[in-house]
Amino acid sequence: MNKDNKIKVLIVDDHAVVRLGLSTLLGYQEDLTVVGEADDGESAVRLSQETKPDVVIMDLVMPGVDGVAATRRIREMDDSVKILILTIFGTSVDVARAIAAGANGAIMKDASNEDILSAIRTIATGKSVLSPEIEKSIKDEPVPPELTQRQLEILQSVTRGLSNPEIAKQFGITVDGAKAHLKIIFSKLGAANRSEAITIAMRKHLLKS
Repeated sequence: MNKDNKIKVLIVDDHAVVRLGLSTLLGYQEDLTVVGEADDGESAVRLSQETKPDVVIMDLVMPGVDGVAATRRIREMDDSVKILILTIFGTSVDVARAIAAGANGAIMKDASNEDILSAIRTIATGKSVLSPEIEKSIKDEPVPPELTQRQLEILQSVTRGLSNPEIAKQFGITVDGAKAHLKIIFSKLGAANRSEAITIAMRKHLLKS
């Protein structure tokens, strides 16, 4: 948060009407200030460097550099920037990819103004946020078999984008051993691949924020 005690927000969306709506909403808030708007991921990365926002409201589907890639690049440059995904795809693999890339949470575009403002303020404090729709999807899902501490650590490394050789090096095991661990993790979670595993683990609150 800046010296004026206002949360600086960068709005990223390729639809002008969405940017206008968010900018107008935030403009009425005494503790929030919009420092920039971007209509694609490339502009988002550049403006993040220039404006040093506290929170970036990030769309996922945009021309050129998408929200996932922009999220990863912004977080690599400055991991203190908090990123809130605003999307119409509440349970899509893209949301999981964005979380893996460093986003601090996700909320639906049709959320109420109050929920959007609350999410921004919560994200700014360093906490994570998931939309009610994503939370609701947890209820009817069977609880997966418990993962061991080592399996949780390996799964956490997957969210950071580590490859099998990199995981093997980190945990002092062979590449085949890393593959075997991942196969067991996927089986326990009922996931077919890394993205699905991240999605399920995120919904089950198995990953560190």
